[in-house]
Amino acid sequence: MGAIVVTGGTGTLGSLVAERLRSAGQEVRVLSRHAPDHPVDLQDGTGLDAALAGVEVVVHCASNTRGAGKGDDVAAGRLVEAARRAGTVRNIVYISIVGVDAVPLAYYKRKLRVERLLEASGLGVTILRTTQFHDLVAMVTDTAAKLPVAPIPKGVPVQPIAVGEVATRMAELAVPTPAGRVPDMGGPQIRTLPDLARVYLRATGRNRRVLPVPLAGRTYAAFRRGGHLTPSHAVGRETFDQFAARRGAAVGGEAGSRT
Repeated sequence: MGAIVVTGGTGTLGSLVAERLRSAGQEVRVLSRHAPDHPVDLQDGTGLDAALAGVEVVVHCASNTRGAGKGDDVAAGRLVEAARRAGTVRNIVYISIVGVDAVPLAYYKRKLRVERLLEASGLGVTILRTTQFHDLVAMVTDTAAKLPVAPIPKGVPVQPIAVGEVATRMAELAVPTPAGRVPDMGGPQIRTLPDLARVYLRATGRNRRVLPVPLAGRTYAAFRRGGHLTPSHAVGRETFDQFAARRGAAVGGEAGSRT
């Protein structure tokens, strides 16, 4: 098999996917605006034709988490057009999120539109939906902990999964034969967001009280109902407690190295 293209290959997930593919002996083309070898702008398509020349597999990890714009839709459209022109692309592997068809969050709606665009493209497609990464829970908690009391959405269940486990699965799916929508991947445990925030704060040595805050609106209601969970596909192995302990040890090590 020839080179495998990874969009968003410098991001949290994409960098790990690229690493795993290279470890398996694959040639990987990481696409970004400032990449020295494959400078590509997914919004206007600049550089895509050269990057996809002779490629059979594209792993599409690039995504824009901000706002309610159509950046992801445009990028996916450019990618599809370039794949058609290349004439060699047999499989576009796309990372999506559990609940994109159940939770009316703007970002989720964009992910669902990209799924549908890819499925209607006539190209070979593989779509993997996963629950939120451990890193997202950590990021939410870190942001809230900047205040004397950490406000966390009340009553929201979460099923976080290790990003490395998702990267391994994405690398496995990066083959010329498309698989369509594959089984979801969920983390090993379902717990509330405030509970996990407390775990993370303790592990990282911060004395903050977590304040569960009720929110309003359809999106919050959908999260409280668990539309973003997949209890029947709890295939992840690393628990959030294990993730938090590793992060806490890393923070402690950095502090020790500065003393």
